[in-house]
Amino acid sequence: MKHAVLTGDIVNSTVLTDDQEKKLISSLKALFSGHKIAFFRGDSFQVYVKDPQQALKLCLLARTMAISFMGEEGTVSTDVRICIGIGTVQVPVRQLNTARGEAFVLSGRKFEEMSISLQRMAIAVHDPLANEGMQVIAQYTNAIFESMTSKQAEVIYELLKGEMQKAVARKLKKTKSTVHQRLSSGRWPEIEKLLERYENIVNLVA
Repeated sequence: MKHAVLTGDIVNSTVLTDDQEKKLISSLKALFSGHKIAFFRGDSFQVYVKDPQQALKLCLLARTMAISFMGEEGTVSTDVRICIGIGTVQVPVRQLNTARGEAFVLSGRKFEEMSISLQRMAIAVHDPLANEGMQVIAQYTNAIFESMTSKQAEVIYELLKGEMQKAVARKLKKTKSTVHQRLSSGRWPEIEKLLERYENIVNLVA
């Protein structure tokens, strides 16, 4: 059975105040609370996800959370650079720093490759054909998120959690037309399609 490992770090964490960084890390820990997570060297982290179907949505939740984090407070652009590795894992996984398996190797190795590029999300699978499909999904996702604003990320984050547009408008104290406009300009329909394609490929390899 295949599992997923997410390896990531916070982009532009050095320009955050100590309180801002602690708040963002706390929010990420809460997001991943249903999974094993460990932070290393302050802003770097790894997450073990038993069900790989959930991995891409978790990554997009983390990224939209980070992008919307500053909101109206400033112009600093925060984000999360993250890689999904999908493969076998030696279970049970007790401590992430000693965990072994294909998913850990794929995730860590691909993440290191990302550190020398502008890419903010990648997906690695051992199967060559599936890997090609995952690269297309990752590249398309990167293109969408490259121009995403904090206001767009704020509403997309809520929909990724499963909220309906009407509830999002009420929660954010915005009109339904404003929420719809931000979802459209943030390319939410395309994000939904990418999640669907990702799940289809995972079903083939997992």
